[in-house]
Amino acid sequence: MPEARLRFLLEPLAACTICPRNCNADRLHDQAGVCGSDARFNISSIFIHHGEEPVISGENGICNVFFSRCNLSCIYCQNFQISCNRGEVNEKQMHLHEIVDSIIKNLNQGSHAVGFVSPSHYIPHVKAIIESLRLQGHNPVFVYNTNGYDKVEEIQALESYIDIYLPDYKYSDNKLASQFSKAGDYRQSALSAIKEMYRQKGSTLIMNENGYAEKGLIVRHLVLPGNINNSLNVMRDIADISTSIAVSLMAQYWPTPAVMDHPTLNRILSEEEYEMVKTELEKLGFYKGWVQELESSNHYLPDFEKDNPFN
Repeated sequence: MPEARLRFLLEPLAACTICPRNCNADRLHDQAGVCGSDARFNISSIFIHHGEEPVISGENGICNVFFSRCNLSCIYCQNFQISCNRGEVNEKQMHLHEIVDSIIKNLNQGSHAVGFVSPSHYIPHVKAIIESLRLQGHNPVFVYNTNGYDKVEEIQALESYIDIYLPDYKYSDNKLASQFSKAGDYRQSALSAIKEMYRQKGSTLIMNENGYAEKGLIVRHLVLPGNINNSLNVMRDIADISTSIAVSLMAQYWPTPAVMDHPTLNRILSEEEYEMVKTELEKLGFYKGWVQELESSNHYLPDFEKDNPFN
């Protein structure tokens, strides 16, 4: 990618407002934003991942690019090794060409898609990576795997870049969002972003001849123990947009060391709690998506000290 084009893409970081935090940090000159990030390509891992929804992972997996740090501050974060905003993270400052070379290597091993994980505070970097890949003749399916805390205008600007949106919708309760993630405006921010994703992609997952998704929208929700009313209202909020949206309901929550003393988050989800949310999902009329097994909490806690954190 020409250096001038890269400078242009990164210029908004001089007074960063690319996520709802609107912190105006000068990330271009090494001032960290609320997310703890500067303007470098701070990457935790790039590897082939088989644990996404079947239509996304496919048989050969998706090449996931895990950005470090996060624009949320979830006290229970399952990826806490790389999302921590205090500098205690596993990250590499990579050059753009190194990232692109690594992605191409994975694509050549059979991956059909590239996923950007926790990308909300690195949207200019996402654009640079996609443009660089396309310049080299690679145009895989691009997946935006986000916590949902995004700005509508930034999602609008991604329309020509992203094929599949894979947002979380964590909270219907802003009080809970404030307590757990320091984001008291989460509900309206996430819903607005998801509505824009829906405007772009609709509710139909476009599949290829192998049964893998090429375009569309899948909304994820991780059910938290002791907070079932939040999850029930999350389902209702999504239904208000459309019950034809594909929903991925997740039971993989595992209490991390940071919440071992928390009154509700210090345990895994109970069968009774999960059944209540599944029942509401069916009652509302959702008919597309995935429901994890309750036992999945034993299988999805990554270790980012490894080359492949999910092995």
